[in-house]
Amino acid sequence: MTDRTSARILWFSEISKEDLPLVGGKSANLGEMVKMKTVPVPNGFSTTSYAYKEFIIENDLDDKIINIIKHTDIENSRKLKEASEEIRQLFLNAHFNASLGKEIREYYRKLIEKEKNVYVAVRSSATSEDLPDASFAGEQDTYLNIHGEDDVVQNIKACYASLFSPRAIYYREKKNFGHFNIYLAVAVQKQLFSEVSGVMFTVDVSTGDNSKIIIESSYGLGEYIVGGVVTPDTYYVDKSTMKITNKIITNKNKMLKCLETGGTEELVVEKEMANKQSLSDEEVIHLANYGLQLEKHYGNSMDVEWAKDSFDHKIYILQARFETVWNGNRVGEDKMQQEKEANENEVILKGLPASPGKVAGVAKVLLSVEEMDKFKEGDILVTKMTAPDWVPIMGKAKAIVTDEGGLTCHAAIISRELGVPCIVGTSSYGKKATEVLKDGETITIDAKNGLIYLGGITTGTEEKTPEQNVSYESDIITGTKVLVNMGEPQLSEKVSKLPSDGIGLMREEFIWAEIGEHPLSLIKNGRGEYFVDRLSSELAKVCRDFAPRPVVLRFSDFKSDEYKSLKGGKEFEPEEDNPLLGWRGASRYYDDRYKEAFKLELQGIKKARDDYLLKNLWVMIPFTRTVEELKRVVKIMEDNGLERTKDFKLFLMAEIPSNILLADKFNQYVDGYSIGSNDLTMLLLGSDRNNGKMSSMFDERDLAIKRAIRYLIKIAHRDGKIVSICGQAPSQYDEIVDFLVRSGIDDISVNPDAVTHVRKMVASVEKRIQLEAALGKVYSDPDWDLP
Repeated sequence: MTDRTSARILWFSEISKEDLPLVGGKSANLGEMVKMKTVPVPNGFSTTSYAYKEFIIENDLDDKIINIIKHTDIENSRKLKEASEEIRQLFLNAHFNASLGKEIREYYRKLIEKEKNVYVAVRSSATSEDLPDASFAGEQDTYLNIHGEDDVVQNIKACYASLFSPRAIYYREKKNFGHFNIYLAVAVQKQLFSEVSGVMFTVDVSTGDNSKIIIESSYGLGEYIVGGVVTPDTYYVDKSTMKITNKIITNKNKMLKCLETGGTEELVVEKEMANKQSLSDEEVIHLANYGLQLEKHYGNSMDVEWAKDSFDHKIYILQARFETVWNGNRVGEDKMQQEKEANENEVILKGLPASPGKVAGVAKVLLSVEEMDKFKEGDILVTKMTAPDWVPIMGKAKAIVTDEGGLTCHAAIISRELGVPCIVGTSSYGKKATEVLKDGETITIDAKNGLIYLGGITTGTEEKTPEQNVSYESDIITGTKVLVNMGEPQLSEKVSKLPSDGIGLMREEFIWAEIGEHPLSLIKNGRGEYFVDRLSSELAKVCRDFAPRPVVLRFSDFKSDEYKSLKGGKEFEPEEDNPLLGWRGASRYYDDRYKEAFKLELQGIKKARDDYLLKNLWVMIPFTRTVEELKRVVKIMEDNGLERTKDFKLFLMAEIPSNILLADKFNQYVDGYSIGSNDLTMLLLGSDRNNGKMSSMFDERDLAIKRAIRYLIKIAHRDGKIVSICGQAPSQYDEIVDFLVRSGIDDISVNPDAVTHVRKMVASVEKRIQLEAALGKVYSDPDWDLP
């Protein structure tokens, strides 16, 4: 038996709930459940508070940390973040002494011995039960799918460092709590490759009804339930009869899966499976019995995490804690208020979560842009679908809701850039927002989960979008450049402070929308020079903010219906059945019907470069169907004084299959490519990207897209050309970032709210590749390349 007076590591079987001061709440509960022997728990061990203290003392971290905090203005958020990162590096660079390091490795080897699955989860477990409001004392980290002794050791140190997040430092300083009155244990537990997972409450948390057990379940890892990415199945079980009294089965069309190569991957769930029960009735009752046993053992209503393992198909309990709302925290009037709030927050509409955030406000239903005078700043815009001429209203909106559209439609892309919460495509869920929502009524938008409630927020607080809360962190050095997508010049000063290497996609349409008049109408009315001056001054502002980093401007890419909505547009635009595949992009620039308008763009760009002496402005041609089209556009550019040089580069949007298949021919006329994965996916998979009903088919992670990207990189690099990407995929999916870096892409351009995360992700993948190379195990999926 381990000597508990100085134990640095304990198996779960050696721990009980009485050991909370020694191993923290998480590990103590895991040990307690193992001792019960009636509920299955994945095996593991926990470091103790003694190990943490020993680590701090032997590396002299206490004095170093206190000194850093002492010289930090904690009211300055940037300085506080810098201090937190400096402390984190102290932890990561420090070392366990030889005996403790050896002990951790030995426990890990014993844990994975005879296991098919050799991955573990590394979870922080704070021992701060003596502190009031301990949840703020440290932001406890969890690291999943960890493999190898060195990675386990390093992630234990990362858990230690989580005690010194900016939020935790600030809290303890303001409350005058000692930074070393709290200790951290770390649980190292067998990682389940979950085929189904979820949460269980032994009380109905919406009403406080203690006669019910509530179980939520969905496919894959539980992170997608917690994060609101999927709406889980919900099962109600009566405790007295142990029968299912109600089932709500949802469309669970996505899942997050652990990869056997490490890391995670999002998968699309086939339609038939997505709409089935993720648990059988027998499994629901089996799981509910575990809940009853836990409630009886602890004497409290419980909040339980569980998962069904894909190896042995058994259900395991991952964590159990006291349910906090109804266990004596809210009784009497508070219970009645909780129930009242639950009823008030009635979900009246669902849609696709396009830009996150949670806000309440007054709905303003506009059926056309001509009604914009009715719109007041701070209203919630409700409309059928937005177009570029809606941008001035969108910038004033507190949130946006549309009947139509998918995750890459105009409303979705622009709202993410503006930092406005947005839900699109409500009609794909059977109801139109413009018909359900009434003008002037107060509603709550939960754009993280795609839900719209009647009434204002009665619980919680408003949550701004990531863009509004954007954090400006010091650059992390990466070999792959991380750029940012932008369109609104007014945001350039703010966005320029992000740790990006420049702008990979500057959308010109924002400037057109602000001007509000069709370019040919401007020429007809003798106002062409006005447009040139306006365009050049707006571009100059952006380029100055980002200098010396490059700004890649995409020439105008309005569709005919969008141009028609501008003042005077109806006179110059044709009627088209499908403008998305019609007269757009390069096909306009050399057409006699539009060529003079394109020349205005060229003059504006030349003036910005020459008159304002801004050489960091480069350009990109969108939607170019043939090599001949590209040649004709390049000739017009040269005739108007814009010729490729060392400091003026020309890129081609790679968004049509012909751009990929004929890359060897296009290479002759450009310096590189920027992959427009939105249109490329649409045209390769034959799925309208603006159609919310096709959202399950529109997937930028499809193998066809990956093969196209790999082929383009290969052919472009062969001729010394640059390859970037500016579509939505890398902003949304970590697995795509991993794929792009492994494929050797030069640049990745993402939404402002994703820059910091993607830069960290790129750095992580690049380091992993280096480690794999050192071990002779470079990972590459053989399916990625064309046969």
